[in-house]
Amino acid sequence: MSILSQQSVFSAMLQDGPFAIGSAPPLAHPFSAESKQWVRNIRHNQLLKTKYRSVRNQIFDLLGVNTFDEILVLIHDQERRAKAAERAYLLLGNMFGIVGSGQEVVRHLHEYARTADDVISSLRAKVLAPYSAHIETTNEIVTAWDPVELLLALFDDRYHKKARFEAKRKLALMGLAGSIDQRERETRIAEKFLDFLAFLNAYVWSPDLKIGDLEIRYLHSAHNAEDFSCTRVDVLSEEEARAMTPAAGEKLTLVKRRRFRDNDIDIPIYVTIRKKEPAAKVLKLLRKNDKNPATAVDDELGLMAVLNSVNDVKRFVRHLTRSAARAKSFMTLEDISDTLTGGEYQGRATGSSGKTSMLKFFARTGGMRIEFIIHTNRSYLNYIYQRDVAHDEYEVKRIFDTGVVEFLFPPDIYRLDLRTIRDQQLARFRRQIEER
Repeated sequence: MSILSQQSVFSAMLQDGPFAIGSAPPLAHPFSAESKQWVRNIRHNQLLKTKYRSVRNQIFDLLGVNTFDEILVLIHDQERRAKAAERAYLLLGNMFGIVGSGQEVVRHLHEYARTADDVISSLRAKVLAPYSAHIETTNEIVTAWDPVELLLALFDDRYHKKARFEAKRKLALMGLAGSIDQRERETRIAEKFLDFLAFLNAYVWSPDLKIGDLEIRYLHSAHNAEDFSCTRVDVLSEEEARAMTPAAGEKLTLVKRRRFRDNDIDIPIYVTIRKKEPAAKVLKLLRKNDKNPATAVDDELGLMAVLNSVNDVKRFVRHLTRSAARAKSFMTLEDISDTLTGGEYQGRATGSSGKTSMLKFFARTGGMRIEFIIHTNRSYLNYIYQRDVAHDEYEVKRIFDTGVVEFLFPPDIYRLDLRTIRDQQLARFRRQIEER
């Protein structure tokens, strides 16, 4: 289900529905022409009526009021607003399972606000970088972290339509950040990440190497003129890489490799380990049109590895399971997808390409479930450079094609032609990939 549909779990955010932010705050008199028209629009839609009552009750409960008229009093009465905020901190702290004093709750709210801002900043920094100034958040909303302050801004006529939308958006993103934080505390993800690193250093990597001892190598590759897929790859030392200049259609890619020992043979492997940041998790919830991180974010811990050959990949997977056994834990591999030696990748994510070659699985061991993505040198270079496969292009497609960009930056507020921007950004990343 699209995030932009009225059946979306985020439908209260949409600008083409009954909860849209208009040019004036939603405080018209109950018997005004505007209010009567709004009632007519939802009268025959039971789902919208139910959602309206739910949203209205949540607003009233958080602010501690019973009518919209009382909201106007809070806006202009600083003492009552401060009491409402203190009460809201208690309610939100209990909802998100935050243990501690009021200051501890405030600290978490600051973190949720920072995550909400990071969601927008991450898009401004990369996928929408040329339009950063167009989508910059209003200063007063960037600095706000108090849910009561943000909520009251929706009803304050002193705020422009764009600022009121951004206050509403920040509240929604903070809510997702709170759910993610609660999930992380419940699952002890930070502790498990450290346990995962300890497992790799103690049982997986070569015992002859110090922690962080990496061997610098370069992948010198040639690429097909039609789709820029890798046709040849050689591994070069630092000295060999310095002595050559890539020609047109060639790339020189740095890999810092560790080693693992299999049957007394040290095998090189480039590894990047990922713990998904809260802002990335929020974006994933939006793409999945889901508010529950327990069901939508299944790749919190992950590792991507690159080896010289398919045979080395097989040896590494076997080494992993043996290493887990030496660590006194069984390891099972779940949701296996293998297209390294042919076949089409059956990715479920919007924007993913069937041409993607990789071995992907989840490893369950030591109380953890870790996503592994394993490449050969050639498939890794295709993952970076090949047309319609490259990860930079995939990022653009998935954030636009899932409707997340339009959701966060509705055209009626930001005045952007998102369809044209999508195509321009794909072309821009393609030029950067092939020319850099």
